[in-house]
Amino acid sequence: MALSPTATPRLTRRGLLGAAALSAAASTGVALTGCGVHTGPGGAPSGRPRRGGRLRAAFAGGGANETLDPHLANLFNEASRAKAMFDKLADYGPDVSIRPRLAEGWEPGTDLTRWRITLRQATFHDGRPVRAADVLYSYARITDPTRAFRARASLDMIDLAASRAVGDRVVELALKRPFAEFPNALAAFGAYIVPEGAETFDHPVGSGPFTFDTWRPGRSLLLRRYADHWDGAAHLDELEYLTSNEESARVNALLAGQVDYAHDVTPTTARTYAADRRMTVTRMPNSTMQSFAMKVDRPPFDDRDLREAMFLLTDRRQLVDTVLAGSGQVGNDLFGKGYQHYADDIAQRAHDLDRARFLVDRAGARGLRVPLDTAPVASGFVEAASVFAEQARKAGLVVEPRIGDKDTYWRDILGSGVLASYRSGAMPIETHISQRLLTHSTTNATRWARPDFDAHYARAVSSADEQARRQAYGDMQRMLHAEGGFLIWGFADFLVATSPRVGGVSADAPANTLDWARFDKVWLG
Repeated sequence: MALSPTATPRLTRRGLLGAAALSAAASTGVALTGCGVHTGPGGAPSGRPRRGGRLRAAFAGGGANETLDPHLANLFNEASRAKAMFDKLADYGPDVSIRPRLAEGWEPGTDLTRWRITLRQATFHDGRPVRAADVLYSYARITDPTRAFRARASLDMIDLAASRAVGDRVVELALKRPFAEFPNALAAFGAYIVPEGAETFDHPVGSGPFTFDTWRPGRSLLLRRYADHWDGAAHLDELEYLTSNEESARVNALLAGQVDYAHDVTPTTARTYAADRRMTVTRMPNSTMQSFAMKVDRPPFDDRDLREAMFLLTDRRQLVDTVLAGSGQVGNDLFGKGYQHYADDIAQRAHDLDRARFLVDRAGARGLRVPLDTAPVASGFVEAASVFAEQARKAGLVVEPRIGDKDTYWRDILGSGVLASYRSGAMPIETHISQRLLTHSTTNATRWARPDFDAHYARAVSSADEQARRQAYGDMQRMLHAEGGFLIWGFADFLVATSPRVGGVSADAPANTLDWARFDKVWLG
């Protein structure tokens, strides 16, 4: 349902799953602060953070199949709830560098195969201390080969049989191979520490800033401040998660004062309510890579000239302005803009249609029909394919979007086709490379396989010298920029909407980083 900027919203059963799902808390609002971009006339509250109140946050959900098991968290609401109730040893900062959390610090052995991690003096919600034994149990649970936990691939390098607790606050983790970037694994999505023996999570006990109160799967979750959290008590008394799967319903509830925070809103909503004092929109930049994946191991994109033509014919600004409605940044065919180790010394690739036509002709590809696989699995995918097809036509290529099965799309494009719509959320550049760009990477959608590239990666992750690693990552990115298969045209902002009376929600944090969808530093004004 479209609303004009001055319309009075009407909540329906398709909104917030019934009036019973809404809190009876006093009508307060949310505004966002930080170094990112906030739009809206209301502004953030001034002065010091205030303590108290219940913040009501509306997220899309997964219905009755939702889980509070932090190791199974996959949806946005599950990820946010997990970080509210649990802690990892480490997490991603705004530039996706690694920040200590439950780990006070870590120190590798000289051969990078043993890492000694010192834990903070932290407690679970039932008063038990967080111990090295809890870390070993959590990682054994995650890496159990009979289970399908998301962080398993990241933690599988740990040799748990050779790892040990050194007292209660020190754990020594043995690795199966030298790995200088092991802290990346500690911050992996879903790598939360749970109490030793924990298996059921209907009434979860974690070490995070909020404690469990009540839960109605697919409807609501109520949490309360944990006064003894190691990082300081939250400002809020209570945090309530409410389920609303439609973006318009989340926005309507916000405008009606029935929620304070609406997660994941569209650029159209941001424009529509730009002058409405009931709403502030925060843009979290560089949250999602937007791209096309060319398979470089088969015709036609085994021809380097044709790949370069594709890079040059792309009007990136047009794609950002149309597909992302301006809520994003132009890409430079490299993952991780703004992240640690990003090669920002590589000049931005310019739109050069004349050079693109020359390369198309030199490759003997004028008039070539190229199928572009896409599907409505992510916002803007199908639209981007259509815009790009028109851009390619001007260079002499006939790009033909074909809509695939959204349920099997990501599996289908790994092995079949030659060109596909692609996107990615935030992760360290090392993780992007290891998962997608090595010869034996399991999600290598471009089929990039270069022994010299693999050797650069091996040198990077086996060196304790930070400068040597930085140089190796730069060399790898220069190779990818010159002849890789990812045509990365943009980076989408992640947008959240709030009412203009809450402070403390960071605008610096790309999606999936620590400060994204985080509420322990938020306050009600």
